[in-house]
Amino acid sequence: MYPILFEPFGFPISTFGVMLALGFLAGTALVARRFRELGLDPDLATTMMIYCMVGGIGGAKLYFAIDVSLREPGESFWSLLGQREGITFYGGLIGGTVAGYIGTKVHGVPTLIFANAGAMACAVGQALGRIGCFLVGDDYGRPTDLPWGVAFPEGAPAVFEPVHPTQLYETAWLLPVTWLLWTRRNRSPFLFGEFIALNGLGRFFIEFLRLNPKVALGLTEAQWIALSLIAAGCASWLYFQRRTPSAATA
Repeated sequence: MYPILFEPFGFPISTFGVMLALGFLAGTALVARRFRELGLDPDLATTMMIYCMVGGIGGAKLYFAIDVSLREPGESFWSLLGQREGITFYGGLIGGTVAGYIGTKVHGVPTLIFANAGAMACAVGQALGRIGCFLVGDDYGRPTDLPWGVAFPEGAPAVFEPVHPTQLYETAWLLPVTWLLWTRRNRSPFLFGEFIALNGLGRFFIEFLRLNPKVALGLTEAQWIALSLIAAGCASWLYFQRRTPSAATA
């Protein structure tokens, strides 16, 4: 574990923050290449991804603060909102999607083109972000006696027995998803729908190895959200499939 890389002027730089930045850069590179392929200004990729990054971080923090304050009444919403930790993917997905949509309207970028390009950026960005979670010891799974089990003595919270490195399981799922989306970029009617469906599918099964409490019918909150993403992804894909063949680049 390497939670903190260094502390310039007393300000800690976490490995999670570094991996988040690398995920942003990798995602921006994919969007820029896709824009170039479609004859759009690749420089707009950075602008659009900044919208998504700001909206994603804001949405992640807001989701975390609302979720925890509702489940634990003693926790202060404003205190939770101000904490450095508490980056939730689903909140980030919502916030980043809304901000990205606003960005397309402000800068005149075709919304569907950016949604499809952004799907690949989301996949690779989340894959790298989960490596950051692993390095800081967050979001790990249940105890295991498998040879690749990992203890996180400086984790959040600390755990001294080997547990499933579920962060890396998600990375192992999302990297092939990124590759699949890239290969389908010229054939898919709605790449973003494929991303959220595949994201939900992977998270649903990996969640069985995590520690989150069950909320209904033996499933966790994350699993119910994952099922919603699968349904939304499939429904939106079918909607665009029924539109004109040029929908993927309209």
